[in-house]
Amino acid sequence: MYDKIYNAIKKAVDSGVASGVNFLALKNGREIISCQYGYRDIENQKPMTRNTILRMYSTSKPVTAAAAMLLVSRGIVDIGEDISAYLPEFKNMHVNKNGRRVPVQRPITVKNLLNMTSGLPYPDENTAGGRQCSTVFWNLDNRLYTDKPMTTKEFSELIAENDLCFDPGERFMYGVSADILGALIERTTDMKLGEFMQKELFEPLEMNDTGFYVPAEKADRTAKVYDFIDGHLSEVKTNHLGIKYTLDIPPAFESGGAGICSTLDDYSKFAEMLLGNGNFRGRQIIPEKAVKYMISGGLTDIQKADLQAGWGDLYGYTYGNMLRVCEDESKAVVLSAKGEYGWNGWLGTYFSNEPAYGITVLMGVQRIGGDTGVLVRKLKNIVMCEAT
Repeated sequence: MYDKIYNAIKKAVDSGVASGVNFLALKNGREIISCQYGYRDIENQKPMTRNTILRMYSTSKPVTAAAAMLLVSRGIVDIGEDISAYLPEFKNMHVNKNGRRVPVQRPITVKNLLNMTSGLPYPDENTAGGRQCSTVFWNLDNRLYTDKPMTTKEFSELIAENDLCFDPGERFMYGVSADILGALIERTTDMKLGEFMQKELFEPLEMNDTGFYVPAEKADRTAKVYDFIDGHLSEVKTNHLGIKYTLDIPPAFESGGAGICSTLDDYSKFAEMLLGNGNFRGRQIIPEKAVKYMISGGLTDIQKADLQAGWGDLYGYTYGNMLRVCEDESKAVVLSAKGEYGWNGWLGTYFSNEPAYGITVLMGVQRIGGDTGVLVRKLKNIVMCEAT
């Protein structure tokens, strides 16, 4: 299996798909393959290593969902409740319908945030809410390196002033729901999101290289971000979605949707805990019932159509609690079993758990837009055929 994985990764890196690739697969918590090829820093010829620190971007979302489920399990947060009970700025929301700003028919619930059915978009130019969201992120970006950076609380308050793209629960739209969920966690715990995750997840899971910034002594292990420009890979110092490229200090805005940095080994511990229904090496981190709910999906047929329109490789899948969940493996374009779940990130990070086989697959790439769908499917297919 190693040769097949290595050859597929080498071909992708040599063709310019990525500067370097880190790959890890486990079965029942035991490593079955670890493979790295290429560079985390091309200019200085620093190789991609097993302990390379990666910007996880959207693979942060499942961690935020897990943090929320901890609060649900403790009776602090109610999945069905209007989020204005925790974030008062979200009272009296409005939706933009054909250019008209009208009151919402129903409030945003915690479940709407978890399932991306809130109507809260990411920045885009196609909707009123998306354009308003772009303005918030422009403001966030312009203050990143000032002495008054935007906080998670302020971000939530500004987003709450925007129009929704549809009434909550009506459709699926990938957007800032995880960031608002992060703000909700901060407000209900009276802790920074990273502080809560450190105490409740990262420390008990022994995720020692995970957080919302990279300490100076670990900075050299952090991968640079690249894009294919003018025929070759060039470093791009992007602050995409309000995440500082330098990662050198704890950020004021801790993004529940995109802000975590980690290694594959660290993230594999989070994955192992989920596969164990919340149990990590003899210690119950999240109650079993909460984990089973978290990996159950939850979209309507109309919402699933929205999901699949946005991700052509997710036919056969539903989504819920910041995770894709396989419902019909015959419709999937990658070898998976019913119940497979995970997510991926903007720069090419990938996470998959296969409960039916006890398999975890993780990949780390740092290229703008990822552009690694073909590669990750090839690698996942090899693992599924060789290790099941």
